[in-house]
Amino acid sequence: TEKPAAPIAEAKVLKLTPQARKNLGLVAKAAKPQTYWRTIQVPGAIVDRPGRSDRGVTAPAVGAVVQVHAFPGDTVKPGDRLFTLRLFSEYLQNTQSELFKATRETELLKEQRVLLAKAAKSGAVAESKLIELDNQLRRQSAAIQAYRQDLLTRGLQPEQIDEVTEGKFVSTIEVVAPPPVVAVKREPEIEQTALQLLDNRVEGMAYEVQDLKVDLGQQVQAGQLLSMLSNHHSLYLEGHAFKQEAPFLEKAAQNGWPIEVEFAEDDSTSWPSLDQTFHIRHLANSIDTTTRTFDFFIPLTNQSRGYQKDSQTFVVWRFRPGQRVRLHVPVEELKDVLVLPSAAIVREGPEAYVFRQNGDLFNRITVHVLHEDRFNIVLANDGSITSGSYLAQNGAASLNRVLKAQAASGIRADVHVHADGTSHAPH
Repeated sequence: TEKPAAPIAEAKVLKLTPQARKNLGLVAKAAKPQTYWRTIQVPGAIVDRPGRSDRGVTAPAVGAVVQVHAFPGDTVKPGDRLFTLRLFSEYLQNTQSELFKATRETELLKEQRVLLAKAAKSGAVAESKLIELDNQLRRQSAAIQAYRQDLLTRGLQPEQIDEVTEGKFVSTIEVVAPPPVVAVKREPEIEQTALQLLDNRVEGMAYEVQDLKVDLGQQVQAGQLLSMLSNHHSLYLEGHAFKQEAPFLEKAAQNGWPIEVEFAEDDSTSWPSLDQTFHIRHLANSIDTTTRTFDFFIPLTNQSRGYQKDSQTFVVWRFRPGQRVRLHVPVEELKDVLVLPSAAIVREGPEAYVFRQNGDLFNRITVHVLHEDRFNIVLANDGSITSGSYLAQNGAASLNRVLKAQAASGIRADVHVHADGTSHAPH
């Protein structure tokens, strides 16, 4: 009987037919030295940006809510009506009364001055009388200006104040959406705070009514919160890092290194590409007592679009507060290295291998791994792989199993391996 073939001591070459390569889905690309940033992964979430995402609307005076014009989910622009309040404020009524009396008094003083001016020319009235009248007019003018400004701050419109000076006192007041936030020049990434919907159905700044804090007919006090408005155009990516990672984050923030972001539950196919570069704005200086982590913050400019229903426009945001993210923070620059997908390498104990393609042949080559993560393997460019060599980008574990099976059976290195797994010696 024939003795079985002795196993090959160390098989390094495997030959695959084109069909076998297709079944394995093998992809080969030329190896080129490049620069790679080693990163650490930090979990995080999208959060509202304080002072920019949410706006509270308060009652300007004591009154009762007699009408609600905007409800949760509605989109409003600055100046749009939100509530109508019936005024109960004695102070506001007194201010209107004082403004009316000061206006009438001013008119009387002006008429009196005209008469005294004629008498002063003939010497019948002393000049001191005119000076006294002028002083009274100046005092009344200052009082009128103060009353008008007080009413403006209470929410009355200039047209309503003009009616007050004619004796038509205001008994109801309209509470409207606030004006846009003034952009901060030192933060160029948020200078444009206006919400431009992609379908151009709403132009300029817009808010979404997030929550109502009062009911119809409820009496409210001056300064009481009536509703919350939201504009999720400017958000934060809030990362949660451990204290030992603080030096890496501080260095990335100081040097302005870009942060790579993975958004969970993001439907990127139905939205435009996210053309943003993410940088750490600031690090928190306190540690959460429960999770023992500290936070850092990255500005995010959101995307939005709108749709029409029942003659109203509603807003849909791409990113929402509470959505989870994974942040890749660069910590070290590796120069002149080879970068491959994680599926391009196979390990056996301390050894690591890749497969170089040469036609139908695949040579197993020992490599030195400098760094690896979930997606990439970084190899030292130490001469074991010649620049421009075609390396298998995936299937390294499958190739190694076939190679080990070949060595155990004693089949020569240049055997044919077919798509069905069978093999035979060369013809």
